[in-house]
Amino acid sequence: MIVFPNCKINLGLNILRKRSDGYHDLETIFYPLPLTDSLEIIENKETVKSPTFPFTSSGLPVAGKPSSNLCVKAYRMLKEDFPGIKSVKIHLHKVIPSGAGLGGGSADAAFSLKILNEIFELHLTTEQLINYAAELGSDCPFFVINKPCFAKGRGEKLEEIQLDLSAYKFIIVNPGIHIDTGRAFLNMKPAEPEKSVKEIIAGPIHKWKDELKNDFEKIIFQQHREVVDIKDTLYIKGALYASMSGSGSTVFGIFPKEKNIELYFPANYFVKELPG
Repeated sequence: MIVFPNCKINLGLNILRKRSDGYHDLETIFYPLPLTDSLEIIENKETVKSPTFPFTSSGLPVAGKPSSNLCVKAYRMLKEDFPGIKSVKIHLHKVIPSGAGLGGGSADAAFSLKILNEIFELHLTTEQLINYAAELGSDCPFFVINKPCFAKGRGEKLEEIQLDLSAYKFIIVNPGIHIDTGRAFLNMKPAEPEKSVKEIIAGPIHKWKDELKNDFEKIIFQQHREVVDIKDTLYIKGALYASMSGSGSTVFGIFPKEKNIELYFPANYFVKELPG
């Protein structure tokens, strides 16, 4: 079975407080966009056992060993609870940049859970899939729902919201800088916002520029001037709203659908125009 795990962006991101378990409470809006990886999972019918898990990848580089890939971890997690699950082969074609604040790895993991649930007829409910996904990563539960959501906690407490941005188009720009999210959190100073992202997002988009903030920008902008320049450029080109997604380094701009935009970023930048 082949599926196409999509990316997400964060519309606003407030880091509220540090928790006793070492994580941070946050609030954000997750919004899905149609930039996708390709993920294939099939039953492994080979009789000769290999010492390594049959995971392969193509496209953009996938960091780490196959055994540490979230798709493989998703399979092994379900295998523990459902020993009857047969062996599989997994191939991932990577299009979504890694470490870019787009949730590509989290999407791959959540879609793996959904495929395995279907292939092996496990009859897991959405709630059960969300619980499994939460064990793989804070952003993973969102991709089980994969609709605009207001997120709290570590990002795993989700509330579907009505948010339709189909009247606009998005331009996402990634300069190829891998951001260590854990390190970014170390430099963060949590604070309660005056206004929740949920309240701001319900207002007109022309007010978002002044009200809808991503707390990680304070940290990342100090370290990487390129990211600041991308955001400035998108506003100069007519973006109604522009922001870094997640902990970066991807920056997105929201534009009127009919607007023609010419951008001249360095050749090594990842630049995509996507429908809302």
